[in-house]
Amino acid sequence: MTAFRIACVQLRSTDDVAENVQLASSRIREAHAKGAQFIATPENTTLMASDGGAKLERSFREEDDFALLAFRTLAAELGVWLLIGSLAIKVSDSKTANRSFLINPKGDVVARYDKIHLFDVDLPSGEQYRESNTVAGGHRAVTADLPWGRVGLSICYDVRFPHLYRALAQSGAFLLVVPSAFTETTGRAHWHVLMRARAIENGAFVIAPAQGGTHANGRKTYGHSLIVAPWGEVLAEADAEPGVIVADIDPTWSVDARARVPNLRHDRPFEAP
Repeated sequence: MTAFRIACVQLRSTDDVAENVQLASSRIREAHAKGAQFIATPENTTLMASDGGAKLERSFREEDDFALLAFRTLAAELGVWLLIGSLAIKVSDSKTANRSFLINPKGDVVARYDKIHLFDVDLPSGEQYRESNTVAGGHRAVTADLPWGRVGLSICYDVRFPHLYRALAQSGAFLLVVPSAFTETTGRAHWHVLMRARAIENGAFVIAPAQGGTHANGRKTYGHSLIVAPWGEVLAEADAEPGVIVADIDPTWSVDARARVPNLRHDRPFEAP
C-alpha cells in the first residue's frame, strides 16, 4: 500500500460541450503537471444545460460520445488514472444516465457508475430540481481496483444516503469519490459536514470534485472541492473558482482509522420500528 497524489479538478461548466471538454482537459493537464496520479472531475463535466430537455438534445449514446473518447485519449497520453465525474449519456429518446467513468492509464474504461439517487426537490429559496424527469436512475453500487487499493463510486446527491457508502466501504473501498454539482444553498449548509461524515463513519478518504459558480440557466453551484482524510481532516479545499487542488494520499491511514474505530465490523441486524 503505497502513497500517491490525487487531484480534484473544479469546473464551471457551460452548455457548450466542446468548450467544456477543452477547459476540463486543460485542468487535467494542470493536475498532471502537479504530480497527480489519480485525477477526478466533477458531476456534469461536459454539460450544465439550461434544462433537462436541452441536456438531452446535447447528449450522445456512449459509443458516440466524443467527450469520452477525448478523455480516454488524454488519460493514455498522460499515463494517469482519470475519473470523469459524470457525463450525460443518452440511454433512450427521453432520458440520459448521469454516468461516471473510471479510465486507466491505457485509456480503457474500467468502471462505469450510473447515479442511483436523483435530485427531485423544492428548495426554500424557490429553486426547483426534477432530475428524474430526464435522467434514468442507476441500480448498482460500483467499486474498482486501483494500484493503491479499491475505490467506491458515487455522484453528488448520493452523499445523503450513507448506507451506499457503508456498502462500498464494507466491499473494501478505502477511497470514496463524490463528484458533485451542489447548489449554493445546500452547499453552504451541508457540504463540509456531509463529506467529512462519510469519511469518518467509513474510515475512508473522500474525494469530492465540484462545480462552482453561476451556470447557463443561472443555477449557482457551491464549489469548494474537498479531499478529506479517513479521520475527518480536510487535506485540501478549493474556493468557488475553477482550479485544481491536490493532496498526497496514504492508504495506510484508512487501515489505521478502521483499527481505531472498527465500526465497519460491528454492524448488526435489527428490526425496523
